[in-house]
Amino acid sequence: MPSPRPLPRPGTGTPTEDRPASTRLSGPAAGLGVCVVLAVGATAFGGVVPLAGAPVIGVVAGVVVATAVPRRIRKCWSAGVRIASTWGLQVAVVLLGVQVSVTDVVGAGRQALPVTVGTLAVCLLAAALLGRALGVDRDLRTLIGVGTAVCGASAIAAVTPIVRPAPSRLAYALTTVFVFNVAAVIAFPLLGRGLGMDAETFGILAGTAVNDTSSVVAAAEAYGDAATHTAVVVKLVRTLAIIPICLVLSVLVTRRPAGVDGARPSLWRLVPWFLIGFALVVGANSAGLIPGAAQPPLAHASSFLITTALAGIGLTTDLSGIRRAGARPLLFGGLLWGVVTLAAVALLGTVGAS
Repeated sequence: MPSPRPLPRPGTGTPTEDRPASTRLSGPAAGLGVCVVLAVGATAFGGVVPLAGAPVIGVVAGVVVATAVPRRIRKCWSAGVRIASTWGLQVAVVLLGVQVSVTDVVGAGRQALPVTVGTLAVCLLAAALLGRALGVDRDLRTLIGVGTAVCGASAIAAVTPIVRPAPSRLAYALTTVFVFNVAAVIAFPLLGRGLGMDAETFGILAGTAVNDTSSVVAAAEAYGDAATHTAVVVKLVRTLAIIPICLVLSVLVTRRPAGVDGARPSLWRLVPWFLIGFALVVGANSAGLIPGAAQPPLAHASSFLITTALAGIGLTTDLSGIRRAGARPLLFGGLLWGVVTLAAVALLGTVGAS
């Protein structure tokens, strides 16, 4: 009877045979590749269902993959996922500036600016008061409040590197803002017609109280091209609020008590580099230094980077954290959306009567 063959000693086989499958999938390129693949799929699906929006689809796809893939493999992706969800997100915020210019602010006109500024102030104040009253986590109320007040996923993406929330809170905030975006798309045309609004007035309402651009367009299209144009301009003007909001949050973060490990945010982060970049790009766009032909590709690049980053954040999301948050953040988002809608309608009535 032949003797059994001895097992090969470790290190005597080929390099590929000796390395575990999880190791072969490690490194920054692997994590970045997974994020990009998810972003491509989310962007394609978002084109078919624009109301959902690629960023929200991206974070949901990341959560699904994180649930299905073993932890040891996801750990090998961590380096690339971290790059996508930090540097990728910050570069995306810089590129958001190509969609905004000072001429947009001037073109918004006498009627739109008071409504835009007024609803921003009302929403942020309501977010602070309602969030505390409902016992909503500080990071969650900041993300939902900023997302509702400014421009949905883009605003949430802008403040994320400053606030640095847990991925589960970020996923919850994006989902909450998305739910009420969909509600606005359905309800606002009925509200506008019920109040007898003309196309320009309804465009201001849509641009003020609906968040992501795709949802703004979807709501305003019910009133025609004039309403859609006005709504998009007003929405882009709201994007400028990212600058003061990020500055204020940076100051507040530096004043937070030190963590358990004694760490405290350093003062050099008071003005994040990506916020300076955003302001510079807005200035360059206002001065006509960015060619018109380059603006759409750069805007698409910004959207894709945001989707890639949020897919990476979805990959690190702990679903148990979302379950622990309960229904209160969703209730908070609904109340906040209602406050913004009522404030916008009231301010439109006041401005229109003056």
